[in-house]
Amino acid sequence: MSYTIGVTVEQDYPTTVEATRAALAEQGFGVLTEIDFARTLKDKLDVDVPAHIVLGACRPPLAHQALQVDPSVGTVLPCNVAVRDLGDGTTRVEAFDPDAMSRLAGDAFAPVAADAKERLQKALDSLG
Repeated sequence: MSYTIGVTVEQDYPTTVEATRAALAEQGFGVLTEIDFARTLKDKLDVDVPAHIVLGACRPPLAHQALQVDPSVGTVLPCNVAVRDLGDGTTRVEAFDPDAMSRLAGDAFAPVAADAKERLQKALDSLG
């Protein structure tokens, strides 16, 4: 069972991170949080890993709808979008599939998940 939607692009990592931010904004998402795995793992464990960032994307109307259905869904919000460097000018962009959230929260969450997935998929498609 897949729990992500994603796209691999023939584009360098820094350019893809900025393009991902722009694509999310175009779909009405703001970035609330940012986790730089490469920096964190270097700082905490002194290990080197390829560039990998997670953007916590939120579209407030969708978050509000989701929380109205089930306040516990806040444990999987905001929508995480990961951007990671695959090397050789190729980058992978993945988002947690809102359908997976729907499977967790039940059928009442399906309309919110469908809207979120459509918007995230459009953002990902615009990168490829």
